Amino acid sequence: MSKSKKKYLPVVLLGIACIALLTTYIIISNNKKEDKEPIGEPIQKSSFLLNTIITITLYDSQDEGIIDGAMELIGEYEKVYSRTMETSEVYKLNHGTLEKAKGGNDSYKISDTLADILEKSLYYGNLSEGRFDITIEPITAQWDFISENAVIPEKNDLETALPLVDYKNLILRDNTVTFLKEGMGIDLGAIAKGYIADRVKEYLLEQGVKSAMINLGGNVLAVGKKPGGEAFKVGIQKPFAGRNEIVAAMDIDGKSVVSSGIYERYIKKEDNFYHHIIDPSTGYPYKNDLIAVTIISNKSVDGDGLSTSCFALGLEKGMELIESLEDTYAIFITDDYELHYTKGFFDNIKVTEVK
Repeated sequence: MSKSKKKYLPVVLLGIACIALLTTYIIISNNKKEDKEPIGEPIQKSSFLLNTIITITLYDSQDEGIIDGAMELIGEYEKVYSRTMETSEVYKLNHGTLEKAKGGNDSYKISDTLADILEKSLYYGNLSEGRFDITIEPITAQWDFISENAVIPEKNDLETALPLVDYKNLILRDNTVTFLKEGMGIDLGAIAKGYIADRVKEYLLEQGVKSAMINLGGNVLAVGKKPGGEAFKVGIQKPFAGRNEIVAAMDIDGKSVVSSGIYERYIKKEDNFYHHIIDPSTGYPYKNDLIAVTIISNKSVDGDGLSTSCFALGLEKGMELIESLEDTYAIFITDDYELHYTKGFFDNIKVTEVK
């Protein structure tokens, strides 16, 4: 099912919890049912971690120490998964300075924490037919979508790196990683935030929190409902628009909302447009008729893996993939600003579109 959305009016959202990468909004309403015992105002903290703005909001607790613990947990995962932090485990793996394992020069011992996310990453490599590929690091290391003086990689440099990109040349056995080609590396940027968001949710539940919102740079994950029993509302950013404009708002109860789009990070050079979702087979951004993909799933790691995979697969194959999975739904936005919903979306997710 799809609906044309070629014209939009700006929408002002009151009480936005966090804005990051222009993907999703948490629309906060503190309405309480009169027959419920009143509670205090939500408490919220933000921090710059994972190279983005992290915001955690608690609705049924006034314990700031719980949020502090969640931030510390995120920081610990960053020390493992960061591609650019020189002390991280991934950085050391990519630069060959981790402890070597028996079996070859390019075999390394890794932690349970890294092994777990690698296993999930390889799963999405297979599910996406190689479009989702964490061994893309030799390519992504050459692209810079953050610097004001960003430079497009030289074609020859990308062509030299392409043979090093193939997730099937990464062998994971227990806590040992083996690269079958010298010079390979991994980039977990397309899945790490989702994986970490799930760990943060587990932590909050362990602390007795039953109502909270986690926003890791646009990866939004709900813990339960609002204290009054209502679902949280999450808005989907209108591509290439101001931060107060959305195309739809959804009721979310305990689920994850993750978006990937070409408007998040990009470079404009003369008449050329380069976005950050890179095709591992070419070294350049994917070219299709999609602007954005939003995934609603039970776990944020799946939303992360699927949003990238489905964008790469394109509208038709991406929708087929989502519709083959249980309890998973998606909105695809094409370059004509039309919204395409996967089967069963409206039967399971309450959505309000903005015209």
